[in-house]
Amino acid sequence: MGPGGLYHSCKQLGVSHLQWTAAAPGAGLHTWDRFSKLPYPGDKAFLYDTFPDKFMWAVGTAAYSVEGAWEKDGKGKSIWDTFTRGGTRVSRGDVGSDSYHNIPGDLRALQQLGVSHYRFSLSWPRIFSNGTKESYNEKGVEYYKSLIRGLKEIKVQPIVTLYHWDLPDNLQTLFGGWSNSVMVELFREYADFCFKTFGSDVKFWITIDNPFVVAWHGYGTGVVAPGIKNDSDLPFRVGHNLLKAHAAAWHLYDDRYRSSQGGRVSMALASHWIKPSRTRQENRKACKCSLDFVLGWFARPLFVDGDYPPCMKLNLTHRLPSFTEAESLYVNGTADFFALSHGPALSFQLINDSLRFGQTEDLGLRMLLYWVGAEYNNPPIFVVESGWYGSGNTKTKDAKHMYYLKRFIMETLKAIRFDRVNVIGYTAWSLLDGYEWYREYGIRRGLFFVDFNTPDLKREPKTSATFYSKLIEKNGFPELPENRPAQGVFPCDFAWGIAANSIQVDTIPNQFADPSVYIWNVSGNGELKKVPGVLVPPMHRKYNCANYGSILQQVSDVNRMQVSHFHFSLNWSSITPTGRVSDANETLLKYYHCFVSELQKVNITPVVTLWHHTGKLSSLPAPMEAGGGWQSEETVQAFADYARLCFQRLGAHVKLWITLNEPNDEDLEYTVGHQLLRAHALAWHIYDTEFRRAQGGKASLVLHMDWVEPAFSFNREDVEPANRVLDFRVGWFAEPIFGSGDYPGVMRTWLQQRNNIDLFSYHLPAFSDEDRLLVKGTYDFFAISHFTTSMVYDGVEDKYTFKDKLQVQLISDVTWIMSPRRNSPVVPWGLRKALNWVNSRYKGVPIYVMANGVQEDTARFKDSLRVYYFYNYINEALKAYTLDGVNLKGYFAYAFSDQRDPGFGMYGYVQEEVISKSSLAQYKNIIHHKGFPAPGTPQQHCPHAPVHGSRRYVLTKQPVVGFLSLVSSCMLITVCLVIYYAVKRHKIATKK
Repeated sequence: MGPGGLYHSCKQLGVSHLQWTAAAPGAGLHTWDRFSKLPYPGDKAFLYDTFPDKFMWAVGTAAYSVEGAWEKDGKGKSIWDTFTRGGTRVSRGDVGSDSYHNIPGDLRALQQLGVSHYRFSLSWPRIFSNGTKESYNEKGVEYYKSLIRGLKEIKVQPIVTLYHWDLPDNLQTLFGGWSNSVMVELFREYADFCFKTFGSDVKFWITIDNPFVVAWHGYGTGVVAPGIKNDSDLPFRVGHNLLKAHAAAWHLYDDRYRSSQGGRVSMALASHWIKPSRTRQENRKACKCSLDFVLGWFARPLFVDGDYPPCMKLNLTHRLPSFTEAESLYVNGTADFFALSHGPALSFQLINDSLRFGQTEDLGLRMLLYWVGAEYNNPPIFVVESGWYGSGNTKTKDAKHMYYLKRFIMETLKAIRFDRVNVIGYTAWSLLDGYEWYREYGIRRGLFFVDFNTPDLKREPKTSATFYSKLIEKNGFPELPENRPAQGVFPCDFAWGIAANSIQVDTIPNQFADPSVYIWNVSGNGELKKVPGVLVPPMHRKYNCANYGSILQQVSDVNRMQVSHFHFSLNWSSITPTGRVSDANETLLKYYHCFVSELQKVNITPVVTLWHHTGKLSSLPAPMEAGGGWQSEETVQAFADYARLCFQRLGAHVKLWITLNEPNDEDLEYTVGHQLLRAHALAWHIYDTEFRRAQGGKASLVLHMDWVEPAFSFNREDVEPANRVLDFRVGWFAEPIFGSGDYPGVMRTWLQQRNNIDLFSYHLPAFSDEDRLLVKGTYDFFAISHFTTSMVYDGVEDKYTFKDKLQVQLISDVTWIMSPRRNSPVVPWGLRKALNWVNSRYKGVPIYVMANGVQEDTARFKDSLRVYYFYNYINEALKAYTLDGVNLKGYFAYAFSDQRDPGFGMYGYVQEEVISKSSLAQYKNIIHHKGFPAPGTPQQHCPHAPVHGSRRYVLTKQPVVGFLSLVSSCMLITVCLVIYYAVKRHKIATKK
């Protein structure tokens, strides 16, 4: 059947949106170039949309994996029955999921999912026990008839695979299996019986599943049955016979059964995806070779020209069998749709290094679908196997499987909507846990959990099953109101800020600092020559903050950002190196004073952190660190003294103080956290009682608050692990200050329970009445730093990301946009949820987002990921403010520059030149519009804050004015000298 017949098949399927465009063989080569030019990261964002009407949703199984009853009711042995009894095999598929005895259970599972189609395979040795029609087994046939009748009753259409790897062992013994061309006729005979017996109720047939695995690994590497190896040419002869056997079955159906049964026939072809290791044409050609050796080996003969790919012919020469002209014509076009398998059966597990051709394997289903459309004449594609797997210990909470399933389905949707690929159906794999071939029972791929330790092999739906059923019900991912960008603006007094961990400190004034004397050679070349040994006496110039060039440059750069606030941290260990305020570094204090005063001159409000937690790198004065760090009461008191010093020296210009920045590090001991809370409280009370009235500022602390989402939320129990993590991460510091004055009850209860069960000693200190009164209420606002979102659930799938103390498994949704920073995906809605969590716990509290940003390559000045990040995160903040009623007071983008915060800055650097990145223009635009006003709405008019006299001009122009004054003076002196010497020469000449 050519393209016309395929189009007719699509029309019969009711998939009217498909368009046919003939593609030249090899048109898939531009796939990598096309996808590399798609807008990043927008193209990676999740697509909220639905699938076409009448899209086919399916689930599948394979006979040997699930049927069991390996020698019951006349069934003959298969090559897998023999293979699993030899070598180092630990287990066998003798029982599998026992589907042979549990048709009602399988049907109930299908009904729960709500699928329209069920793909299953017939066991050849169950129908013909020795492989030929003379060994017909009536009980085996009746089993399949019963299954098909049951499917009909629940309105699920069967997709029947004739051969899914379980060849009758007798045919392997007598003829060498698929290595013998006699198999072509034997398979045709078997197919004829199946078409005739079951065909009136079957509209989709798969002749052979994954011929690559059968040929390459069954008869090449020996990884799967029949386990033959050591003949490197044998796989290609096997593949040749498989193609001819398929073609024979297709022609049989086309000639005898199509007109009466109206079905379609194809061969299930599996493939990995591969990416060029370098962006060169030869690398793309190597990728094409990799795909040709796996997919093209069978797809090109069927869909293009009846012959093998040129790359295979070039590399294999005489080792690759050839088709006669008649065989080419016979094989070509023998597929009514493209049946594509994708998933772990190949990717990352069964592809040999040699087949990668030096390139990088990838799980890109979307690109694979596009490749199939471009390379093989745009056929209708039915994804007949797709999914992922969990470990053998996984029970019903299979989050990893669920999110990979979500990813593959979303990529399929993008292929349809964005790339116009003709995908007509999707099959999740598999319905049930079963025997997973060479992985045995080491992994689970089922949507339904099978308890292999119970006599009746009890089945339960997993979270992946619940997800898939809900997705089918909605026919995709329909957009919800919360998924749409919000329109609106923030109030006039909203704080738009920029954050930096620290500022550049250079305490040497840079103007008029050279005391040397120079002579100007006016009669010669005009050069200035330094007079050796002569110095000008020191100039007793008035101390001026504008003399610090580093301050001027930084303040100028901040000012160009058009923000209203700038947040940075002081360096405690540098200000008081000994920890005693009597030994304070006066020069540094003056520098910081200049910095905040110059910021204030240009109407930028300084937001100053007293102590910034830097993880394992100590930021305490050395004697404090040596004396026990924060465990010591001396450090706590020293911090209070240090805070008082900063309030005294800088407070006139600082209206927002942060005592501690991100002290809630989950790796800190609870005793350290307790002391940090006391240190914060002491500093806050000092400000409140000694400085607030005169200075009029506010003080609080910043808590690190990445959002934690339940990995699934199908019932109330699913939410509890996420709440537990948030209480331990955020409530740990928030509840004593903003709430009850004590740690969250969840923390105390959980740790007490863990101490009783395990050999751990998690000591959570108790607050004395005095400390409770000291700490509670020590805030003027709630400030958070937020960067990303993770998910948790109370299962164990990956020991490396399992948090033992909290008994939760961390995981990311693989559909999220990933940033270069490990475990930091871009999840904008997480910020909105974090803000709502704070507001729900501490109703109406003023909230500042004190740091929010994403890491990106410092060489990318067109930092598109950060542009996307800021737009979407700020939009989610707007939703929290306008839709949810969160009392949001300000937003601070992180970070100021790559110089101080590498990879996060909106200013980059090339040698000494400062470069404004694209994200800065985006942020300035958002600030200018106060958010995201609806088109056509009048611009919000806000009263401008008065500039402090003419100082804005003075600050930005002072260096220029100074330079011009110096140049003018020099010019005046030069003119005088020229006149003097000219007059002098004239007098001498006159005398002569």
